[in-house]
Amino acid sequence: MSSPHDDLADQLDDIVAELDDRCFTLLREASSAGIGRPVEDKRLAQARRAVEKAAHLLRSIGTDGGDDT
Repeated sequence: MSSPHDDLADQLDDIVAELDDRCFTLLREASSAGIGRPVEDKRLAQARRAVEKAAHLLRSIGTDGGDDT
């Protein structure tokens, strides 16, 4: 069963992919420069998890598998 908000969840999935790309770019650049994990990467990873969670929540609205807690 689909959610009435799948279109928004799909857009958020695209944002998750973009955040992944940016994280990988930061890590690749840091590795090439021989430096540790950039602080910005940690924040992007946190944002990615939050957006991924939002997409999951949107998909659960109006479905039998939705959990309000």
